[in-house]
Amino acid sequence: MRRITATVFLTLDGVMQAPGGPEEDQEGGFAHGGWSVPHWTDAMMAEINRRFAEPLELLLGRRTYEIFAAHWPHAGDDVLALKINTVTKYVATSRPEGLDWQNSVSLGEDAACALKPVLASEGPDLLLQGSSVLAQTLLAQDMIDELSLWTFPVSTGSGKRFFGSGAMPASFRLVEVSRSESGVLMTTYRRAGEIVTGSFAIDPPSAAELARRQVHAAGG
Repeated sequence: MRRITATVFLTLDGVMQAPGGPEEDQEGGFAHGGWSVPHWTDAMMAEINRRFAEPLELLLGRRTYEIFAAHWPHAGDDVLALKINTVTKYVATSRPEGLDWQNSVSLGEDAACALKPVLASEGPDLLLQGSSVLAQTLLAQDMIDELSLWTFPVSTGSGKRFFGSGAMPASFRLVEVSRSESGVLMTTYRRAGEIVTGSFAIDPPSAAELARRQVHAAGG
């Protein structure tokens, strides 16, 4: 079985919208595009290159696909550009026309369904990049096996968030963590089953606690 992994750049308040530039995604009047750029270091770029040196194929939403397709074919011939340009790119889109970038494959509008035979086939893992709408679909259906979350020391107050209200409740296990000189926290989490809950409440509960519960149960 192939896995879906996701690399996501986040603000401290969980926003993933337009990390790479002001014109990247202005939907909703977002005015802070490019918030990740001042924090980039050579070590962070080396980490990106390391990850892309591994076998992988890309998984992209239509907007991110168009951003990538307008950039990477014109980004020179270094190792990273060569890798991104040549790997297979699976695209979630209701508009299959215009996928002219080499090795692009349309998943159609129901990407989650179309991905099932892909994941059951032989091949490398699929790497989700950006793609906030597709990310919400995959989180809602519990299809992301590993999260690489890079949290930047900035908050934007508004914008598209990675963990939307439809994300399936899940537990994850921290497997890797590092920090850049610019304060970016780079963490990797793997899926680890269902949420396990507990309670710090006194057992048996106090009379005051029982009264509090009764008030809240009545909508108070």
